[in-house]
Amino acid sequence: MTEPHEPEHRTQRLPTTRPVEQGTVLELDQSASSAAYDPAPAQQESGGRAGRFWSARRVPAAILALVILGGTGLLLYDVAAVRAGHPAMRWRRTLADELAGRPLDDVWVLAGAAAAVAIGLWLLVLAVTPGLRALLPMRRDRPGVRAGLDRAAAALVLRDRAIEVSGVRSVRVRMGRGKVGVRAVSHFRELDDVRADLDTVLGTGIKDLGLARPPSLSVHVRRPAKKG
Repeated sequence: MTEPHEPEHRTQRLPTTRPVEQGTVLELDQSASSAAYDPAPAQQESGGRAGRFWSARRVPAAILALVILGGTGLLLYDVAAVRAGHPAMRWRRTLADELAGRPLDDVWVLAGAAAAVAIGLWLLVLAVTPGLRALLPMRRDRPGVRAGLDRAAAALVLRDRAIEVSGVRSVRVRMGRGKVGVRAVSHFRELDDVRADLDTVLGTGIKDLGLARPPSLSVHVRRPAKKG
């Protein structure tokens, strides 16, 4: 006779934490658990250095080009009209009179100079900064191939992994360029155990994203707010 075999895949009850009993009120023994980790060292890039993506700055460039083109065209037309014997435009005569009559410490002169300096600094900042902060450069494994990952998409991938951890009820992931902030709510299991599982899962998830500069990780787990 053969002995009856138990099914290979058995359903087991997960261990649950026992609440601390204080009188007639049951309270959980821990309210929050947090941890922070430095970024993992970046892997060797065989395809070359992966720098940030540079924005084309099409809108500021187009606006600046239109303003310069309009102002230059209007000025050249007025100069040509004066050369042909016609009087100068009224706006140029008024501007020349105002500049000749107003002192350098006049409020309008100073305001115009400050505006010109601010616009110039803004254009310089646009020229020397890459922009596209929402695009994270990925590790280059092949020469001549560059790839980037949107920060919102990366946060969604990590959120999907975190929500699969046992005990996690809800989770929010904030994906920065140098740090990933995770705030989770757990309704059962010890918070330290939940956080440890999140540390492992999210650490592996960040590595699997294939980013050129892996961000640091900060995990905070808490109990849901009490009702009433």
